[in-house]
This record gives sequence, C-alpha cells and structure tokens, in this order.
Amino acid sequence: MKLQKFTFNPFQENTYIIYDESKEALIIDPGCYDSLEEKELADFIESNGLKPVRLLNTHAHIDHVFGNQFINDKYDLELELHELDFPILEAAALAAQTYGLNYKESPKAGKKLVEGEYIEFGNTKLKIIHVPGHAPGHVVFYNEAEKIIIGGDVLFRGSIGRTDLPGGNHQQLLDQIRKKLFVLPTDVTVYPGHGPETTIGYELSHNPFF
Repeated sequence: MKLQKFTFNPFQENTYIIYDESKEALIIDPGCYDSLEEKELADFIESNGLKPVRLLNTHAHIDHVFGNQFINDKYDLELELHELDFPILEAAALAAQTYGLNYKESPKAGKKLVEGEYIEFGNTKLKIIHVPGHAPGHVVFYNEAEKIIIGGDVLFRGSIGRTDLPGGNHQQLLDQIRKKLFVLPTDVTVYPGHGPETTIGYELSHNPFF
C-alpha cells in the first residue's frame, strides 16, 4: 500500500490518498478548500494513473469535509461516514459560517462505516475502528498487514484531538485510545489529520496525556 499526504485549507488538515499496485485508490478526508488545492489532488491522481473507488471521512468536522462535493462531482463517489457523525456533517455549513469560510455543501453519506467491518480495494484491506471522543462517529482505518493507521483527529504526535467541540468527550477519547489503539503493536505508524506521523510506541512513551 502506498500513501500520499496533502496538507490543505486554513486548518492545515492532512488529506490522504492511499492506493496499491492495482491502481485503485481511496480518498480519505478531502480537505481541499479552493481550486488550486482541488487541482493538486486531481493532478496527483491523474499523473499516477489512479482510479478512485471510495470516498471516506474519518469524521465530519469542517476541515475534513471541504472537498467532499468536489470528489463526489469529479469521481462520482458516494460519501462513507459513521452514522453518529451524520449530525456533525449537517452542521458543517454553520461551522464554516462561524469561521467566515466558503463551503461547498457536502453530499450526504450514502454508506455507513461500521466498526469491525473492512474497507477493501485492490489487494488491500483496512479495518474500521470506532474511536469516539473527538467526534461521536470518529473512525480510524487500520492496515494490519502493513501496520499503518489513517487516524484522523484522535491521536497526534505528542497530543490528542481536541474535545471542546460539539459531541466531544475528553475522558471518552482517552479511554478509547487506551482501549482501541494502545493495544496495537508499538511499531504501528499513525498518520493523523494534522501534523506529522507518529507511532503507537512513541505515544505510549512520550504522550503527556497518558
């Protein structure tokens, strides 16, 4: 599995394209905010001969969904999201207004992401793990074979996701990280929604929240 990270929008959010030798690709948390960022994403897909097959959101906060409509229009992909974050998605327009930002209304989710099920594309499988606390329906995607997590805003290098937004719960986030992520092998690499990647082992040893 190969991974390409883009850092988009005023919130410096990490958008990911993951793909393998089949050239099938997933687009996760498209945060592209303007036409230049949309072009950067599309040019990478075209220049590598990729075929996007699924559009996934780890959660529905505004910085992770700016590009949902663009991806839906360009590649005809329905949005996939955990159902507990459907209300967060519906509130995205209000969130954008609060920050004074433009927002192309995201399509509604067409498919629910369910904990324990697998996202399959090409020759790759990702397990869906529900890790609420930052957002009620927050999920991460775990490639067990290659020890990689696409983690959204749950666990950062030396930090955790903020919990002061609607639906956030600080203690729940700490408990869920311990229960769902810190039980994984220490050499699992976490690619978060903001900032640089980290590992489970590094956070077990150095994260000040634990």
